[in-house]
Amino acid sequence: MRILVTGGAGYIGSVVVAELVRAGHNVTVYDNLSRGHRGAVHAEAQLAVADLADTNTLDRCLTENKIEAVMHFAASIEAGESMKFPEQFFRNNTANTLGLLEAMLRAGVRSIVFSSTAALYGEPERTPIKETDTLRPTNAYGESKLLAERMLEWLNRIHGLRYASLRYFNAAGATPELGEAHDPETHLIPLVLQVAAGKRESISIFGADYPTVDGSCVRDYIHVLDLAKAHVLALNAIQTRDKLVYNIGNGAGFSVRQVVEAARRVTGHPIPIIEAPRRSGDPAVLVASSDKIRNELGWHPTFADPETIISDAWDWHRRNPNGYSK
Repeated sequence: MRILVTGGAGYIGSVVVAELVRAGHNVTVYDNLSRGHRGAVHAEAQLAVADLADTNTLDRCLTENKIEAVMHFAASIEAGESMKFPEQFFRNNTANTLGLLEAMLRAGVRSIVFSSTAALYGEPERTPIKETDTLRPTNAYGESKLLAERMLEWLNRIHGLRYASLRYFNAAGATPELGEAHDPETHLIPLVLQVAAGKRESISIFGADYPTVDGSCVRDYIHVLDLAKAHVLALNAIQTRDKLVYNIGNGAGFSVRQVVEAARRVTGHPIPIIEAPRRSGDPAVLVASSDKIRNELGWHPTFADPETIISDAWDWHRRNPNGYSK
């Protein structure tokens, strides 16, 4: 199949591209490289360096490459930043998704796998969270993704667009070739590993008084390779099914302090902690129920424990101390 992967030079997108190529698909990566890396793009994938807002280039890319399906990762992703600059998130995540969907309709492309988020649920009513639970985002990032999901539902109903929306939690870990290299970095595990590598003095814990086992936020960490495999399964499924919505996660949460302790064990380095105030819009606990995708598509996480996830990330960072060369 000929697949367009937006944001395919980014962390999750690049691992998905590698899995698609391994499965025999013809892949075109569409990325403006503002956060992605040319060096993360698989050698057998084509790369179009352009912005989703560039309608002419997007139309041309879809038609000239005879694209049959889209996997959409391109987005602004930092929940904390979304509470400072919400307008950027509604433009990048909502308006640009609409532009992509319009371009797909013009080109006759009728299948999309959408990278959504657990932030749609906000403060969950129960744990683990089910796909049918109330969608009530507590930050602009989650709201921007929720609006995109609503557009997908309407375009499915009116235009027959097939879609899978995957709501996932904290992607982490690495493959031997591909890892997490954001600039600036804001995600917990790579930040913790930067402390272990001597690149920063300490790690901040935002909020020490949440109603959790140790007062720090609890999150469901999913290995990036397990996440990529879920995307490939979803792509295959929507070739014969109308619409799919799945949570992707381990089903077990780990607090920030537990992640730090696991990193200490993996790296053998002391990792000092600084307690900081809560961040606006951060729910106390986000843990997914993945029962639906397990039962319907046979997916299950292979790398479920935090030490394995952190060990894979640590190995990649030690081999690539400066991230990608390009």
